[in-house]
Amino acid sequence: MTKRALASIAIAMAISASLPNISWADTIKIANVIELSGAGATVGSNWRDALKLAFEEINAAGGILGEQVEVTDYDTQTDPTTSRAMVQKAIDDGAYVIMGPIYSGSVKVNMMVAQQNGVPQLTGAEAPFITGMGNPYIFRTSFGAQQSMPKLVKYLTEEMKVKSVAVAWVNDDFGKGGRDSFVAELEKAGIAVNADVSSEVGQADFAADVIKLKSSNADAIFAYLHEEESARLLKEIRKQGVTQPIFGETTLMNQKVVDLAGDAVNGVRGHVGLTANAPIPGIEEFARKFEAKYNYKPDHNAIKAYMGAYVVKYVTTKNGKVDRQSFADALHGLTITPADEPGILMETSWDDKGEVNRESFLVEVKDGKQTVVTTLPKL
Repeated sequence: MTKRALASIAIAMAISASLPNISWADTIKIANVIELSGAGATVGSNWRDALKLAFEEINAAGGILGEQVEVTDYDTQTDPTTSRAMVQKAIDDGAYVIMGPIYSGSVKVNMMVAQQNGVPQLTGAEAPFITGMGNPYIFRTSFGAQQSMPKLVKYLTEEMKVKSVAVAWVNDDFGKGGRDSFVAELEKAGIAVNADVSSEVGQADFAADVIKLKSSNADAIFAYLHEEESARLLKEIRKQGVTQPIFGETTLMNQKVVDLAGDAVNGVRGHVGLTANAPIPGIEEFARKFEAKYNYKPDHNAIKAYMGAYVVKYVTTKNGKVDRQSFADALHGLTITPADEPGILMETSWDDKGEVNRESFLVEVKDGKQTVVTTLPKL
């Protein structure tokens, strides 16, 4: 037995000894701890709406183990301290599983509360450190940056023949984690970093940043910022007549960026873990249902939340009981296919750290729509 496994058992025993027994007599309580206001409201709203859609479907089909699912929203206000308080409140309210948040800086401080109370947490965060902290109760719903960047750098090297890159990134846990993973992969591939330009969350003026990127004379520009800032950066890039190709990872090609940046996002390419435009029957059906219900296009965060809800259904049904520890134990090392549970949409696996693995996509934005260039295999 590994040291990690022994540590997990020790944590579980300590938690079992310190917590009261929790009854799931009438409903199964799911806590949706998510960004519903502040800078992350756009991504959080996508996540919330998809989660609601999924559990409405699950309840309409009889619930989980014959019990209805009750979902309660807890607004983090895109603030780490508030998110920690919301996780504690959700646990006090009897949450079986916590869904969210998406912002890595919030997950960094609130996942320890869930861990201390033995509550499984399915997060949309992508910073590499999330699954590297030895928390046996944290699980991703999407790739960590350390998994997606090798795929993108391989494309830049083998397909685009890029020799140098200018990097633009947002200076928070999300941006720094992605920037560090990307630069590490560039170094392995022998690609030079001609400019390394950080920005702040909520930054409005990118004129000086773009001057640095443009004057670097790099073969390509890589941008790793949140959606609103990505749109502002792209508008400034087009305004200054930058001609280098622009690449990103997931957020840069997000539907919200397309909506905000308009024509400025056309031609941008990059890697996405999930996209509503993927040629996957389950995702196409989900996107159709989501848009019919909410009258807007879902982004990758919506897909993550929808799939996460069906992970809760599948694992709990597989276990035959509503038990937090059994849930966490069962999800480590598990693979779920659409044949097992159609709501999972794509075959997805989790390792012993809670890291997710599935196929992903290289896309290009054309006429305001993500177009899948190629589908990449599981790692």
